[in-house]
Amino acid sequence: MPVKIADGLPAQSTLENEHIFVMTEHRALHQDIRPLKIAILNLMPTKITTETQILRSLSNSPLQIEITLLQTSTYTGKNTPQEHLGQFYKTFDDIKDLNFDGFIITGAPVEQLEFEQVEYWDELCRIMEWTKTHVHSTFHICWAAQAALYYHYGIPKYPLEKKMFGVFTHRLLTPKSRLFHGFDSEFCVPHSRHTEVRAEDIEKVKELKIMAVSDEAGVYAVCTEDSKQFFITGHSEYDAETLDTEYRRDLAKGLSPEIPKHYYPDDDPSNPPVLCWRAHSTLLYTNWLNYFVYQTTPFDISENVD
Repeated sequence: MPVKIADGLPAQSTLENEHIFVMTEHRALHQDIRPLKIAILNLMPTKITTETQILRSLSNSPLQIEITLLQTSTYTGKNTPQEHLGQFYKTFDDIKDLNFDGFIITGAPVEQLEFEQVEYWDELCRIMEWTKTHVHSTFHICWAAQAALYYHYGIPKYPLEKKMFGVFTHRLLTPKSRLFHGFDSEFCVPHSRHTEVRAEDIEKVKELKIMAVSDEAGVYAVCTEDSKQFFITGHSEYDAETLDTEYRRDLAKGLSPEIPKHYYPDDDPSNPPVLCWRAHSTLLYTNWLNYFVYQTTPFDISENVD
């Protein structure tokens, strides 16, 4: 079954070429079904790439999903055409009176700033507070996971001595969780970040549970006891080439980046990277949709309000 997207969204042709079933608004109007309403607050600078990656991860599901793309109003990036933002994106003020079954907040390249120094921090705080009463389950990615843990629970982030950059092996602490249904006992996830949250801080908060970790990359997945919030510190949605693009971009800037760990065969950047995380990425997103959104959200979405 399809992900419902706006007519003309660039992701449509990319996903259809991968034999992924997407449905435009025009076709969806002819189906008598209530789709899940999922909003994506896209904080990444390359918004078209990120929206395509997340839509791909959401697509392998028997559920019809209606996507709303959001951007911040207090900061507008320069890497996405304004025509695209104007045609496909809304702001928080446009949707603040609505309710959503699920809400995804992406990472952002601002982790080396203190949270309060981020230009759109106040707006993001308003949105994160709003999700507590207008969203059934919220899924935070990378920097957004750190930001939400800090905002909701006061958990700090710490600078790393060097960038966590590469593809790392993870293990489950809660293997019976439905979020990891179908997972192997070990699985790979890409990371690209300069900061971390620490298990000892999270373990002090009784409402939180650490679900998966990596010996190299640290805490990976955290959830609240009521499964209303998930915090994912890696980028399971990344394409095979994403880390390579970032590495070569930094090389071109003269930044002397380290080679991403466990990414290129023989650690040789002349070798094409091996995609080893796509299946688990699909499971992560579709398990969240199925078990923590679809199976528990009310048919009348207005009942999401506590």
